[in-house]
Amino acid sequence: MKTLADLKMGQSGKIRKFMTDPVVKRNCMTQGMIKGSTVMLTGKAPFGDPLVFTVNSSKISLRKDEAALILLED
Repeated sequence: MKTLADLKMGQSGKIRKFMTDPVVKRNCMTQGMIKGSTVMLTGKAPFGDPLVFTVNSSKISLRKDEAALILLED
């Protein structure tokens, strides 16, 4: 299955399921990253970690290992 960590710069995907711990899930959800929302990879740190995602008009930064636990729809 494809995850947020698999997205290339400028690609987007729709969130299917959170496989991460409840704290990360809650932080994502309070910033608008909920099941069914479309998320786009819009930035990366110089060494590729963390990743910056845009959801609606919010920018959310996640470590790559956290992004790998958020599944996208096929």
